[in-house]
Parts: sequence; structure tokens; C-alpha cells
Amino acid sequence: MSPVVFAFSGVNGARNYRLELSFMLTGSQIRRKFLDFFVQKGHKEVHSSSLVPANDPTLLFTNAGMNQFKDVFLGLEKRDYSRATTSQKCVRAGGKHNDLENVGFTNRHHTFFEMLGNFSFGDYFKKDAIAYAWELITSPEWFGIAKDKLFVTIFKGEAGVERDAEAYDFWVAQGVPKDRIYEMGLKDNFWQMGDTGPCGPCSEIHYDMGPAASDQGHTDCAFTCDCGRYVEIWNLVFMQFDRDSSGKLTPLPKPSIDTGMGLERVTALLQGVISNYETDLFTPLIKRAAELTLGSGKKAGLRSAGQPGAAVPTQSSHKSAASLRVIADHARAATFLISDGVLPSNEGRGYVLRKIIRRAITHGRLLGQTKPFLYEMVFGVRDLMRDAYPELNETAERVSKTVQVEETRFAHTLDVGLEKLEELLKQAKGEFAGEDAFKLYDTFGMPLDFMQDAARDQGIGFDQVGFDRAMEEQKSRARASWKGAAKQTANPAYQQLPKSEFEGYRQTRSENCEVLAIIRNGQGVKELKAGEEGEVILDHTPFYAEAGGQVGDRGWFYSDDHNTVVAEVKGCYYPVQGVRAHQVVTKSPPSVKKAEGRGTPVIRVGDKVDAVVDTDIRLATMRNHTATHLLHAGLREVLGRHVKQAGSLVAPGHLRFDFSHFTAVEDEELQDIEDIINKEVLRNRKVETIENVPIDVAVNEYHAMALFGEKYGDRVRVIRIGDFSTELCGGTHTGATGEIGLIKILKEGSVSSGVRRVEAITGEGSLAHFRKDHQLENVVSSFVSPTLSQKARKDGTPASELVRDSDKQFSPAEALKAELEKKDAEIKRLARELDQARMKSASSSTANIGEKVKEVKGVKVLAHRVDNLERAQMRTLVDQLRDKIGSGVVVLGSASNGNVALIVGVTKDLTSRVQAGKVVGAVAQKVGGKGGGRPDLAEAGGKDASALDAALDGAYGVVEGLLA
Repeated sequence: MSPVVFAFSGVNGARNYRLELSFMLTGSQIRRKFLDFFVQKGHKEVHSSSLVPANDPTLLFTNAGMNQFKDVFLGLEKRDYSRATTSQKCVRAGGKHNDLENVGFTNRHHTFFEMLGNFSFGDYFKKDAIAYAWELITSPEWFGIAKDKLFVTIFKGEAGVERDAEAYDFWVAQGVPKDRIYEMGLKDNFWQMGDTGPCGPCSEIHYDMGPAASDQGHTDCAFTCDCGRYVEIWNLVFMQFDRDSSGKLTPLPKPSIDTGMGLERVTALLQGVISNYETDLFTPLIKRAAELTLGSGKKAGLRSAGQPGAAVPTQSSHKSAASLRVIADHARAATFLISDGVLPSNEGRGYVLRKIIRRAITHGRLLGQTKPFLYEMVFGVRDLMRDAYPELNETAERVSKTVQVEETRFAHTLDVGLEKLEELLKQAKGEFAGEDAFKLYDTFGMPLDFMQDAARDQGIGFDQVGFDRAMEEQKSRARASWKGAAKQTANPAYQQLPKSEFEGYRQTRSENCEVLAIIRNGQGVKELKAGEEGEVILDHTPFYAEAGGQVGDRGWFYSDDHNTVVAEVKGCYYPVQGVRAHQVVTKSPPSVKKAEGRGTPVIRVGDKVDAVVDTDIRLATMRNHTATHLLHAGLREVLGRHVKQAGSLVAPGHLRFDFSHFTAVEDEELQDIEDIINKEVLRNRKVETIENVPIDVAVNEYHAMALFGEKYGDRVRVIRIGDFSTELCGGTHTGATGEIGLIKILKEGSVSSGVRRVEAITGEGSLAHFRKDHQLENVVSSFVSPTLSQKARKDGTPASELVRDSDKQFSPAEALKAELEKKDAEIKRLARELDQARMKSASSSTANIGEKVKEVKGVKVLAHRVDNLERAQMRTLVDQLRDKIGSGVVVLGSASNGNVALIVGVTKDLTSRVQAGKVVGAVAQKVGGKGGGRPDLAEAGGKDASALDAALDGAYGVVEGLLA
């Protein structure tokens, strides 16, 4: 194609806004071009990691390209490449990145964005990083950005850290004019991973967008002005120090590079627009949002159609555009978060997702759409981004359904919020309190600008200071809740060790394993004495280290005589990637008396041991792990393809499987799942293991499922069970499904919103379970029906197999249920008869009640004891007695199982003089209780049944005192 020059005058005639490109690059092409550039420079292209950081509790969401390489930078993980490039999906919302209100109202704020990056793990450093960056952005073969529109910054030196003179010299060497190199301090140009750990100076590249990009209307401002004209497009971080807890900086032995370029920003630059929302990364979504909302034909506002209430502010065209941007941005964030396993909830990640979804829904309401619409935006996101993120093709249906459920749920919540807003506006005296406004914002998703406009329309002020204060307090709580403990660099005792060769896929015993290191209480030691606990690192081992939900192996270490146990292995795990730590308790040598054994060295660095896995435990774990794969496939077949693993535990005694699903699994569905997976067991299918498969081949050709929260390398291990199940998995498995024996699902329940859990057993566990069930069946059949036993004696039919009721046959479970229902009906009948007898007895005891009625100051008062009556029966009796005496006060007391119940009734004509609540309260005090109620009827309880008679005798005096 012949080069074409695109000249842009910018908005409102802005000058000097010119790009020269051979053609206008799309956002997808820009992403691809960045990755291709670094692949040509010897970098490994690595697919984006999940938005849920794997094994990193310090992060709410993946928020930078370096997150997936964090353990590499810290020395906790080793990769088979030393330079990488990625386009990483990121979310910044919640925690310290909590500026959700700005999204949609500025040119460059987003919840979801893509970070382009290149990384060096102890390979190249500043010189090459700077050269690569300058070539990519200025070379006509690549991005071709005009050099006279660029500025760079370096670290000026501050707080005892030297100026980054190297970076300055390298920029000059690239031909950057010295007057375009600016020096900044720690705040802007020094980066650190946490309070401790890797850190170093950084260098930023900025672009002059022209005067039209100024948020403040500046026409002649210079670089470093923060009006929005000068936009940071790339940050190059030079990790060259390790900061310890005292703050001391030590040079890293292998300095590294971490860079980040926002795809949305560089796309805006290359497409000649000021706002990221004007790029082709957003315009199709904004158009779709307009179709789904503005096309609804309804007047803009939050209230549902036909719903009464105060007038709501209408949307200006400017605010309508902002609302469309909000919907487009939030649709991207919600789609990718749910696709990566996050579900709406009231805490943590799910809470942030819920706020994002609800904010988008609210802005749809402001545009006039009161029906669910956001769930349809999911497919727009899929269509726009599936080339870069093909996983969206599989997850879009599930994501859309999740969003639709949340939309339906939120509709009611928002209507309640509007009612509360109207109440608060009516109660406001001159100003709408910021704290109240924030509660509506936080709890009901009410937009800030909507509340401001509503207050203005009512002619009252808005307490912005109070709102901002409440917002900052919430941000502080969010930061504290996710601060966690910063990840530390790897313990030096582990960091320099070679990878342990794992032999456990082929065998459970490895001989002549060399002890490479021993760790006790976090420190490297030369030996472990008898009875001591520690961690032992071997050069090769059959022990599986805990990973992927599967527990670590247990077993023993034998001495070099191949016969003497020197240690029991309680577990095995990874302190750093590839290094297996065996958690051991050493044994006293058999030739040494126990008293003398303590203190005797048992294992030393350099010793040779035989590592032997407990095969019973390993085999049981293998059965449960293969069963987990079958269960996953069975759940997807019965419940739908939206089901994805959300966590698991594979132990020798049982398995636990968490999965995404919206409702409880019905008993019939569980039975279907159990039938399907046990048929696979009975078919005795081969469990095929395919080693060392490229990750792309595994996912795209084998269609293997990658599991939630797991980190995978470039080459993976695939476990395939016929055409029923194919998953990426590093665990241990049976050779064929028949070795599982039988899978029995024990229970299913909820873990959190949208996540269910199934627990099951296999092999010997299933056998033990069925034995218990069989014992129960025998017990049931022995008393359920006498005719059953008679039939069993006549024709030899096992009692546990048949229960006969007339001509109908029942299973023992059905028979037990029928018998229990029969017994329950009998118990209820007897209870009714007992109640009737008690009531009859109580009523008969009041036949001659006249002698107990006393006149107190002209008022009839009756105090009477009626034990073992329920409160409802006592109320009935009070009504009968009030009717009997005509006008007066009735006090009844009942004692049952040591507890006292009191009830007082006052006829309507006397309630102005005597209140039932005051009477019952005074009487109840004498039996150690309290109570209250209406003037005509009140109840109380007490704990001292022995004082009931005296309390009732004193009731007359209580009434007399009230009549005084």
C-alpha cells in the first residue's frame, strides 16, 4: 500500500496535531504490532493472565502487566525464557485504585484496560529497553510517532538514591534532545513493588496531544502541566535494587525490566483522537449501548415506567454521552471479570464487580432504559475482542446470564433507593447531607451527579465535602482490607537451589536421593537430629508437592541401607517453583535407646536416602483426582457448559469440587450426574497423559479446559479420558477409570453467590459408605412393616429389598419415609387430643371460679393458676373468663418444665384505669421475669415456678395499687 499522510487539525482548530502513517491502525492491529515487535527482538509472547491474581492475596485484581511475573521478579519462580512480551487485561477499581466515579467523565479513566509490556528477567537492562522503546514508537516501520511531540522523564535522585544518569545518557544516545528530557522525583519516577522487595527508577514517555486536549483550556502551557494535554504513554521500570525492612537498598545481582503501555491511550494517539472513548476499542460498544438504551423510547430518568414519585432530573446531551461511555467501559470490565471467575457478591472482588454492574445499569436508567439491557452488551464485547481473547467465545453465554440475574435483582434495589432519596430530600433542611448521599451511592448504586441534580431541582444545596469525606473513609477501609502482607523475595536458602527432578508420575520409590538442603525454622542447617522437624530438599523425588488442589504425598525416608526409616514425611510443597520441600519428622536410629536418641544426627546435607511414598494414600488420592475430572465433565453435561471449576480439594479421603452455577442442583440432577460419571468408570476408559504440549495446542487443538486460578507455563500436561474429559493438569491419576471403583456424591451446597460445591468419595470410601447404608436399610426394614418380615420368612426375599403395602412395592427409603409420615400424623393427632384434654380440664377448673373473684375498689379481679397450657390456650381461656365476669381483670399463670407463663386480660371499659401491661410486668417480677403488651392484653414469662402461687396471690394488690 502506498503511504498515505493523515493530517489532523484537532478539535476546534488545534494546531500541530499531525500523524504520518502508512494507514490508520486499528486498536487490534496496534496490539498485534506491539507484540510482533518484541517477538522479533527475541521475546516470548505470553498470553494474558487472569484478572484474578493467582496465589497473590496482596492484589484485588490484576492491575499491571508485571503481575503474572511477580514471582519471577521475586525469585520464587523460574521460567524457561528470560524476556517476555504481553498484552495484559487489567482492572483498576476498588482498593487503592478506587476512582470509579471518574470513569466515563474523563478522556482516559477506565475500570478495564489492556497493558502492553515487555519484560527482561535478568537479561537486557536500561540500554536495550530504552533503544527498543524509542525504535517502536518513532520508527516509520512501526508506530511512526513524530519525535517532536515526545518528552521523556528520568529519576532526578532523591532521599539518598542517586540520579539515574545512565538513563539520561541512553536517551541522549537515541537522539532525544536534552531539553526534552525532564528529571522528576520519587513520587513520579521511582517504582517499588511493596514496602520491601524489588524497586528502582523509572523513565516515562509522554506525548503532546495539543491544546485541544487541555481540560482547562490552556493554549500555551509547557510540558509537566497536568491539564491533560501531555499524556504518559509508556513507563519503563528499571528494577535494580532490593529494599529490605530497614529501607536499605541493595543492588540486585540481575537487574530486570518491566514496562507498561496503555493500549487505549496509544490507540487514541495513533488514531488522532483526544479521548480513548473515540477509538475503535470503544465506539462499537458505545453505538451498541445507544441502541439498547436511547432506542428504548422512554424519557430519561431512574424510575421504572409508571412508577409514581418526585420528578427526576433529565439527562443533558453531555451527560447522556458520559452515560454511554460508562456503559461501554463497565460492560468490558464485567464481561472479563465474570469470564475469569468473579461473581457479584457483597464482599471483596465480587462487591467491586457488583458496583461496576450496578453503576452501568443506573446509567442505563438515566438514559431511559428500565428493562435489563447490560447482559446484551456482553455479546458486543465478545464480538469486538474475541480475536485477542478467544476464551470469550466459550464464556459469553455464562457471563450474559450472570449479568441478567444481577440486573433483575438490582431493579428492586434501585427502586427502594429512589424512595429513600425522595424521603431524604424532603427531610433535608437547606442541604442534602453528604453522608446520607454516600449511603445511597454505596448501598443502592445511586450516581453522584444524579443526586446533585435532584438536590438542585428541589432547591437545596449538596454537601460535597461530607460526601467526599465518606468516600475517602470507604477507600481507606478498602485499602486496609486488601493491604495484606507484601510478598517477600524468596528465602535465600531455597532461591539458589536447582529444581527437584520429579519422578512420581512413574514410580513411588526413588533410591539414592541426595539431600541438597535442610531448612529448620526458616534457616538453612547442616543436619536434623532425632525427633526434630524440618524441611528437606532432594535432588530427585517421587513425592508430589501440593498443587492444583491435590494434597502433597506422605511417606518415609529410608537410610542408605535401604531398610531403616530415618524420617516420616508429613507432606510436600513448593517453597519456590520447581523446588520440592519435604516436611519431615526424623526418627531415632533403632540401635539407639529412645532416651539417648535425641540429639543424635539422623539426616545431614549430602546424605543419600530412599524416598518412599505411602502408596495407599497416593492411590486413594489418584482415584479422587481422576474422579474430579469426571465430575467436572458430568456437571457440564447435565447443568450446562457455563459450569467452570472455581476451586477443588483432592485428598485421599474425599474430594471437594466448587463450580460456577446459579441455583441449587436438584436431587434428580445429582442422580443423573452420578449415573453418567459412574458409567464412565464402568467403561474402564484409559486415562491418557500427554506430556509437554504447547499451551496453545492444548487449548485450541485438544480443547483442554484450563482451570480457574491456576498458572500454566508455555508447555503443559494434558489429561484426556476418551472424548468425555480433557483438562490441563499436573496431578497424579489412575491408569484407567475402572480403578476408581465407584464415585458416590455425598452432598451439594452453596459456597457463595453463584458458586456451588459438591463433595464425593471413591474406592474404599464408597465401599464404607455403602456398608453403612446397608446397615441402615436393615434397621429400617426390621421395624417399618411387620408384613415385610412375614413375607421375607415365607419366600426368602431379603428384607432390605422389599416393603409391601397392599400391592405396592417400596424401597427401604420410601418405606421409611411413609412410616415416618404415618408416625408424624399419629403424633399430631395425639397432641391435638392432649391439648383438648388440657383445655377441657382448665375450663372445668374455672366452673366454680366465682369464689376466686375479688372486688378491688369496685373492680372484679381474678387470679388463677392453670398449669401445662400453651400460650394460645391461655389466651382463649382469658377471653372466656373476661366474658364470664363481664367487667374486670383476669390474671392467669401456668408452670411447665420449670418455666412460668403469665397472661393478663382487662375488659375494654377498664383500660383507662388499669393497663394489662403494667399488671403483668409487676406480677412477672415476682417469678424472675418480665413482659408487656396492649392495655387490654399482655403476656410475660418467668423462671421461678416455685414463686408462681405467691405471685398470683399478689396480683390483687398490684391492681389495687394501680387503682389508687
